[in-house]
Amino acid sequence: MRERLLTFALAVGALILFVAMFVKREGALGARNEVPRPTTAERRGNGYHAAASWLDGEGIREISLRNRFDTLAKRDDLPPAGNLLIVTLPAANSFNTWEFIPLDRWIRAGNTLLILAALSDNPDWGFAQGGLASGDLNLLTGLEFETIAARDIRVGERARRAPGAPNKAERDAAAARQERDAAAAFRAFAEPERSTLVPNRAHAYFNGVQHVIALSDYRPIAWTAKVPYEGFVLALAHEQQRGNGVMWTRPLGQGRIIVSAFGSVFTNRAIGLADNAELLANIVGVTVGPRGAVLFDDLHQGLGAAYDPNKFYKDRRLYITLAVLVGLWFVWVLGSTRLRAPVASGSTPREAELIRAAGGFFARALPSHAGARRLLDNFFARVSARAGGHRDGRIPWDLLERNPRVTPADLEQLKAWYGEAHAARRVPLQRLHNLLVRIDRQMAT
Repeated sequence: MRERLLTFALAVGALILFVAMFVKREGALGARNEVPRPTTAERRGNGYHAAASWLDGEGIREISLRNRFDTLAKRDDLPPAGNLLIVTLPAANSFNTWEFIPLDRWIRAGNTLLILAALSDNPDWGFAQGGLASGDLNLLTGLEFETIAARDIRVGERARRAPGAPNKAERDAAAARQERDAAAAFRAFAEPERSTLVPNRAHAYFNGVQHVIALSDYRPIAWTAKVPYEGFVLALAHEQQRGNGVMWTRPLGQGRIIVSAFGSVFTNRAIGLADNAELLANIVGVTVGPRGAVLFDDLHQGLGAAYDPNKFYKDRRLYITLAVLVGLWFVWVLGSTRLRAPVASGSTPREAELIRAAGGFFARALPSHAGARRLLDNFFARVSARAGGHRDGRIPWDLLERNPRVTPADLEQLKAWYGEAHAARRVPLQRLHNLLVRIDRQMAT
């Protein structure tokens, strides 16, 4: 009974250790090594849980969008206008081409699309996706984006064709700068690097906003927007450190598109910095109508409608299953586990086994001709002793030849093996032993 109680205590300790090591507050079993994605369900630094909770606390509806964009106009819980959709790039799940036309119609109906694109910052979740694909951004916004280095090369090529063009060294310098920026983007920072967004001029989005902070875990590459051939784009803010544009807006029908080159400004770890929360509040206040909602695009960050982690971990069946498994484990540990190892009982070897083992050892280590000579010497000593005389070490061949019970064939074989043994040639010891035993018995009868 004492052993069972000790086993039970050790099993409980192992279970507590497992829970302490692998069950996290986020609800996942086991340590998750993947980079957290910017979703409303994510409570770690890269998520939008803080922003969604703040909106909910202010009485503003926040919705985790886990369907494709073509479902926006079909939702009964959304008014046709006065909604804000927040899309974060780069995306974990690819966009389908047939999503863009319904999204365009939805924006033109009087809704706002806010794109948080990791262009001029480089958070770890953006780096994990291999960087931003500018094609997705172009399809979502109708704007084209390029790196500053690529723009310098393009401008240099255009100037090269014009009269009085600059020399080739300037174009080579721009190309080298682009290569250096691309190589530097793979170097991670020990601590996140901060980039500062400042407004260009007074605007409703920047009431009470002086600085907005973005965080980069890897070295960022500066991008800029290309003015479309048919359209208009308004630059709202720039990066304080380098002076590059980082926020733009353009009208689309009755709606509007806002693009931020900083993708990390509203994440959990950044929203409390500087005036980040104030900027989000202003954008929501200007764009969201009385019955409107703020939608976070969680589908393209890996959370589909079929996967709801909160609902999964709130399901009582999960915990019933875990309880059954733990109970069965305890039953197996306490009932079927052998608590004490069986005592090994070694039997004492017999004399014959010891002799056989010793003989086998010597048989492997002793040459056969030496063993044969020893067997023959012992045999001849017995024959001489049986005859009752001292023969001065002479071999009693005469005694063997005169004995009628010893067959001539056995005697000839004995002489042959005697010669082989003294010639240091191999002799079959077992057959020699059997022959000597047989002659001994013949002479004894």
